[in-house]
Amino acid sequence: MNPAITNWDHLRVWVIGASSGIGAETAKLLLEKGARVALSARRVDLLQAVANCHPRALVAGLDIVDPASVQAAHAHILKEWQGLDIVLIVAGSYNEMRADSFDLAIARNMLELNLHGPLNCLDVVLPGLLAQGHGSIGIVSSVAGYSGLPKALIYGPSKAALINLCETLYLDLRPRGIGVYMINPGFVDTALTAGNDFPMPALMKTPDAAREIVRGMERGDFHIHFPKRLSNVLRILRLLPYRLYFWIIHKGTGL
Repeated sequence: MNPAITNWDHLRVWVIGASSGIGAETAKLLLEKGARVALSARRVDLLQAVANCHPRALVAGLDIVDPASVQAAHAHILKEWQGLDIVLIVAGSYNEMRADSFDLAIARNMLELNLHGPLNCLDVVLPGLLAQGHGSIGIVSSVAGYSGLPKALIYGPSKAALINLCETLYLDLRPRGIGVYMINPGFVDTALTAGNDFPMPALMKTPDAAREIVRGMERGDFHIHFPKRLSNVLRILRLLPYRLYFWIIHKGTGL
């Protein structure tokens, strides 16, 4: 559904959310494969540690919820590279929440980071990609966006919105020569999942998640989801009648 990538040499990739977790491991893997990689996040010191003085790495700190900060980082990258080929928006946050612990401030902050942050990025990269008529955009959502799940009262909807966003972007951009990757990880062993107090089936390590993302891009996939033994089950469950879906979720999670 997207052009296959057979050679990463000198492709200019911007990884937003590259200071830790999946973003950091994906940035490292792309550098190993020969890409030029711009690394962005709030913590510049962590970005520099990930870049590790690599000659093809470019550090461009930003705060994804601040449009001016995103614009400044983008301008810095363009000054150095004169363009971009791939933009990967990985930044996001998770806060466990149920209806009996609803917190409006936390909910707004999560939506600001998980949804408005990617929109801030699209605002700066779409004009350039459309003007050049090639390139691609990847957005990391989550399998939690497929359908409602316990403890994901705001996280789930924020990721569901990204899934819808990616689907609509594909319809708009693919005919214009721009690829779109909708990336839906399951449970990955990161700082965000470390505090979970419930079983996390098919938990993956971050290097394995990064390999899944890069392989999916190389194949030209639109929907990159993993691990399949979890993501495919959730995809099937969303097709069931609600009465049966809710029963299975309650039974399977105990929540």
